[in-house]
Amino acid sequence: MPAEKSEKSGFQTLRSSAKNGGANSRDQAALKPAGNQNGKVTAPGNLIGLNGKATYRASNNETEKKISPATVLPEEVESAGTAIGAPEENSPPPERETTYLEQKKRKKKEKRSAQDRKLLDGEKWLARNGHNLTYVGLYLFSILVFFRPYELIPALSFLSTSAFIFALATLAVYIPTQLSTEGSLTVLSTEVKCILALALISLVTIPFAKSPPTAWLTFNETFIKAVLMFVVMVNVLRTRRRLMSLLWLSMAVGLYLSYTALTLYMNGEFKVEGYRVDAEVKGLFGNANDLALHLVMMTPIALALALGSRSTLMRVIYYVMTGLFVAASTVTYSRGGFLGLLAVGAILVWKLGRKSRLKLILASMVVGGLFILISPGNYGLRMLSIFIPSLDPVGSSDQRRELLERSILVSLRNPWGIGIGNFPIVGIQNLVTHNAYTQVSAELGLLGLLAYLIFMVSPFRKLGAIERALFEKNELDWFYYLSIGLQASIVGFLVSSFFVSVAYNWFIYYLIAYAVAFRRIYNIEKGIGEKEKDAFGLRTI
Repeated sequence: MPAEKSEKSGFQTLRSSAKNGGANSRDQAALKPAGNQNGKVTAPGNLIGLNGKATYRASNNETEKKISPATVLPEEVESAGTAIGAPEENSPPPERETTYLEQKKRKKKEKRSAQDRKLLDGEKWLARNGHNLTYVGLYLFSILVFFRPYELIPALSFLSTSAFIFALATLAVYIPTQLSTEGSLTVLSTEVKCILALALISLVTIPFAKSPPTAWLTFNETFIKAVLMFVVMVNVLRTRRRLMSLLWLSMAVGLYLSYTALTLYMNGEFKVEGYRVDAEVKGLFGNANDLALHLVMMTPIALALALGSRSTLMRVIYYVMTGLFVAASTVTYSRGGFLGLLAVGAILVWKLGRKSRLKLILASMVVGGLFILISPGNYGLRMLSIFIPSLDPVGSSDQRRELLERSILVSLRNPWGIGIGNFPIVGIQNLVTHNAYTQVSAELGLLGLLAYLIFMVSPFRKLGAIERALFEKNELDWFYYLSIGLQASIVGFLVSSFFVSVAYNWFIYYLIAYAVAFRRIYNIEKGIGEKEKDAFGLRTI
């Protein structure tokens, strides 16, 4: 037999033996491997056929060895690999090549993680105790701001000026305590810088305002108090217990307002436009839209605390509070409140339903439909008047549109502002803008609007960074859920405040103070920037 034919025949014998799982005794005797001790091939690797020859390729990148097909016994290479290019039984499966979309998704995720780390690493909070007495003053001041007991109980009328006194006393304690604790008057977070910029702009523009006395009155009576107490809250709310106590105060006033609104509705006492309820607590909640705004802001916080609570009793309490807030907001018939609730629901569904968004979206649509069906009276028609003004019986939609157009025009003609609190002078029928954004842009100019927007967007982004960090580590705890609740609350304000002039009121300043304090507590309790790895577990800080 010619050499070529003999070689090919031997190779076919090898293939047949490998295919049938072994060789008979006569084949084994003929196919004993040459050049190896004990007739074994011991090095790990695979045997593949190439041009009529068997080529041994070592997995450790050793030099390839040429082995004659007539000298290789398939049974004796089981420990080394599998003949004819078949995968080894115990070898790990080959890595699947990543697709372009997967690579793009991974790069996007890495980029987002780097941005989140930068957001959270930029602030170094001091883990020091202090401000016990300052916190007591802050808490008492907040009770007076929220509840205004001198309006509810005539016998307490002597407390009408007590809020100002408590504010001064709190500042008198705060300043020396802060200087001795941290060596500065305040931590200069992005939010603090923005609110100080707003205060400076409003103060500088007073001499150039349309009415300087009006500007000074608004600045001195309303805005400067919110600025100073915001700075106090950012520096004093440095423990979880303090933050939760003030959150509970905000939710407690929400419960009182909900009870009052629902009771008035059940008794048929419609004090606004003949079919809407109002609250007995004035001041901060002077009208139905302000009442709805507060309830919209508290709804996602209560729900988040329910999801993050370990106590069954507390979870039930938080769920009941959530339902009451939504119900009371409904009987106010506030269109801004309705849109705020929609925005809050969208944020919660998107962020809480990461693993099953489609199911949660469908369920929320069903719940939304049921909500409209069981809503009181002509609630649906009232909400449709947002898009169809003719459905509004009192014509307030047309008036709001005219005020919005006028405030935009004033903003464009006066890019430096006309002075804080001065828009009614140039407005329609001495009315405010009914829009927090154009209120700022018209009165404090475009720079003021920029500072105001950053003031709200910055904490929202940093809360999102905390949320994503915890989700990546599967730490779905109190921090995770409350970070989502605070984000949804900020979004609720951003939407609802498009219909009310509350830029200088307490609503947003308490909420952003809660967000900054939450971030501080998270950084300290999680050891960010101190002992452990950063929020994403990617490197040691």
